[in-house]
Amino acid sequence: MLRIALLFSLLSMPVWALAENEPYNRVDFQVEAAREAANDLLVANMSIEVQDKHPARIAQRLNAALNDALKKAAAFGNVKASSGGQNTHPVYGKDNQIDAWRGHGELRLESRDFKSAGELIMQLQATLQLTGLSFTLSPETRTQIENDLVDGAIKAFQRRADTIRAAMGARAYRTVHFSINGGMPPVYAKAMMRAAPMAMDAAIPEPEFAGGDTRMTLQVSGTIELQ
Repeated sequence: MLRIALLFSLLSMPVWALAENEPYNRVDFQVEAAREAANDLLVANMSIEVQDKHPARIAQRLNAALNDALKKAAAFGNVKASSGGQNTHPVYGKDNQIDAWRGHGELRLESRDFKSAGELIMQLQATLQLTGLSFTLSPETRTQIENDLVDGAIKAFQRRADTIRAAMGARAYRTVHFSINGGMPPVYAKAMMRAAPMAMDAAIPEPEFAGGDTRMTLQVSGTIELQ
């Protein structure tokens, strides 16, 4: 009986009264905050390849070279060194027979001190090959910039909302929906290296690095309802 009474009251309610609860004068928009920051983290990949008739000697030579590199890196407190991948595979000769074995080992370096990293790379290049070099923002710097962008984007959203309210002649607005798109994924800048020309018998010169910049953006989107 109660359900019937409730249904009857809804059916008898004027259309304009139902419409009052419907959303109206809603505006969707998006704002963006962006910032460029100097890359403060160097990431270098170094590797070594050796070939031998016996796979056991491959492992010995790889371990010796990488262990020696890690010991040298330990002397640089501002450089983080970690072991990378290591593998050994056969080298086939005539008649598809194994002629030798080739091993590959990697070392990864990370540092915010470009000068110290350059000195270490110079030392390690006596036995290891520099196979990759890139620059990006350190996690601490990236987090700080993202926090600054959130603050700036929210304020930009509020200013845009108030501009829309004034343009539409509304007395106020309320935020119906609000979302923040996360910071951009890490963008690795291409490494820029400068070094003096090197003679065949000259010592390896210390490299000079220019880290470049990374542009970070953050979007805030939402819906406001004018009142």
